Amino acid sequence: MPVSVHSVIATNLATTVVSLSSNWFHRNVSRRRIFSSSVKCSVETTEADRWVKLKNGNDSLEICRVLNGMWQTSGGWGRIDRNDAVDAMLRHADAGLSTFDMADHYGPAEDLYGIFINRVRRERPPEYLEKIKGLTKWVPPPIKMTSSYVRQNIDISRKRMDVAALDMLQFHWWDYANDGYLDALKHLTDLKEEGKIKTVALTNFDTERLQKILENGIPVVSNQVQHSIVDMRPQQRMAQLCELTGVKLITYGTVMGGLLSEKFLDTNLTIPFAGPRLNTPSLQKYKRMVDAWGGWNLFQGLLRTMKSISTKHGVSIPTVAVRYVLDQQGVAGSMIGVRLGLAEHIQDANAIFSLVLDEEDVNSIQEVTKKGKDLLQVIGDCGDEYRRI
Repeated sequence: MPVSVHSVIATNLATTVVSLSSNWFHRNVSRRRIFSSSVKCSVETTEADRWVKLKNGNDSLEICRVLNGMWQTSGGWGRIDRNDAVDAMLRHADAGLSTFDMADHYGPAEDLYGIFINRVRRERPPEYLEKIKGLTKWVPPPIKMTSSYVRQNIDISRKRMDVAALDMLQFHWWDYANDGYLDALKHLTDLKEEGKIKTVALTNFDTERLQKILENGIPVVSNQVQHSIVDMRPQQRMAQLCELTGVKLITYGTVMGGLLSEKFLDTNLTIPFAGPRLNTPSLQKYKRMVDAWGGWNLFQGLLRTMKSISTKHGVSIPTVAVRYVLDQQGVAGSMIGVRLGLAEHIQDANAIFSLVLDEEDVNSIQEVTKKGKDLLQVIGDCGDEYRRI
C-alpha cells in the first residue's frame, strides 16, 4: 500500500532516537521539503512483477527485477570462453532475463556485452532489442574529477559496450573525505543531458552521502548495495531515505555468492575438505559476512528454515532468498551472478517472479535472523565495508 510522504515523516520523527545513532537525521528533518519538490523518483511495476521502471523527473529506465550480475566474468570463477558466454547471454535474454549488470573493472564484461548486443541487433527483432538493458559502473580512483577525465572514461565504456548511450551509469567513490564525487556526478549529469547516458545511479554509497548528492540536485535513480537475508543493513537508514525520495535499491550479494543454496546445507566448514570449497571470491567474501553476522551454526539454522520454505513452494533456496529481498522496502531489483557458459540457473531465476512468500514463511525466516547480529552496528552503513582500513 502506498505511504504518503507526510505519514513517513511522522513515523520517522517518532522513531528517530532509537533508529539513528547520530544527529544526521535530526539535521535533515527540516530539509525534507527539498526532496518532495526537486528530487522525486518513482517506480512502476508491470507484467506480473518482472519489469520495473526507475524514474527521476524526465529520466526513466525499465529493467528486469532479476538482473544478471557479470562480476563472475572477471576471472575468479573459472575461464570464460567468449563465444560460450555470449551464447549464454542470449539464452538468458530469450528467457526474459534481459538486464545485465557489469562494471569497467569486471574483466571483459563490457566487451562481452558489446558482442552480445550486436548479435541481438542482427538476430532478433527491434522490439526485442528494446527490452535489453546494460547497466555498468564506473569506479575511478579518488582524484580530481575534471569534465574531460569523466568524459574520457565514459566514452571508453560506450565504445566497449558498443552503444551510443549507456542505459545506466552507476558511480562508486572510495574516499568520502574527498568530495570530488560531487564534481564527478555533476559531469555525469552533463553527459546525461548530452545523450551519452540515459540514467545516472550510484553503487555502495551510504545514506548520508546519498542525501548530500540529492540535495545537490543530482538526479540519481538508484543505489546498488549489498543486501541479503543475512545483511539487512539497507532496511535501516537507507530505506528511510529511499521512502522519502523515491530512490530505489538494486541489490547484490542476495544469494551470498551461492552460500544461500542447497549446496551448503548441512555442511561443516570447520573440518578441512569435509564440505564444499570456498573457491571463488564471492564465496570467500560472503563467508566473512556470515562470520560477522552469527557464525556457521546459525547460518545452518537459516538454511534449514529456507529449505523447508523452498520445499513447500517447490522452488530452490536461492529463489526464496531473492524473493525475500525483492519484497523489502525500496528494492527495485536483485542481482544473481551468472557464470556465463559454465553454469546456468535460468529456471530458478524465473521462478522468483511467481513465488509468493506468505506470512508464515516470513515469520519463520525472521525467527532465525533475529538471533544474528545487527550488521549496521558491526560493519556500518551500506558500503562501509569498502572504506574501512
